[in-house]
Amino acid sequence: MNVQRGKYMRIKKFIIGMVSTNCYVVHNEVTKECFVVDPAAESEELIHYIKKEGLQVKAVLLTHGHFDHIMGIDALLREFAVPVYAGEAEAGVLADAGRNLSIAYGMEYTFSDAEYLQDNAVLEIAGYQIQMLSTPGHTAGGCCYYIASEGVVFSGDTLFCGSIGRTDFPTGSMSQLVSSVKEKLLVLPGDTMVYPGHMEETTIAFEKENNPFLV
Repeated sequence: MNVQRGKYMRIKKFIIGMVSTNCYVVHNEVTKECFVVDPAAESEELIHYIKKEGLQVKAVLLTHGHFDHIMGIDALLREFAVPVYAGEAEAGVLADAGRNLSIAYGMEYTFSDAEYLQDNAVLEIAGYQIQMLSTPGHTAGGCCYYIASEGVVFSGDTLFCGSIGRTDFPTGSMSQLVSSVKEKLLVLPGDTMVYPGHMEETTIAFEKENNPFLV
């Protein structure tokens, strides 16, 4: 998937890793700067795309700390020395191979060098103001990244098309997740495009009308 939002934003989706995670490279066609959302696994294709397009990577944004969203961090940082951002309550998941589920797959991966954000923190990256929305439930520190000017939100495993994230993993909570979606995401404009951590894209309006978990 390679789509254009607004006048200058281009979003390239890579489906990578053992559970088909959506990883996004989001770039500004004017500045040629970009950020990466949820590098699930090492991907030569992703790095080749960044270099081929002549992009300057400015940051990595993590929606949460599960292994299938973070195991490509090291490969990216070897190529591009950039900050990695996550929700402040996610430090314990990122640093614990049991909580981030990597140990269950025999990999025992952890990451401890993230810069942690508080709810509603705003990052200025690649010419965009990116608002971090704290959405606990899938994990304690799960979050989404909203760019109002472009009408997009990167929802990780908080909200899917017609579904929401699992809550039976460490630090998960169904009541928290439903509250997070209703209070933080469904209040966004209906035409906001939702780019989730798995499966296809959706809109806030569609989820308000059709998501069976949110009625």
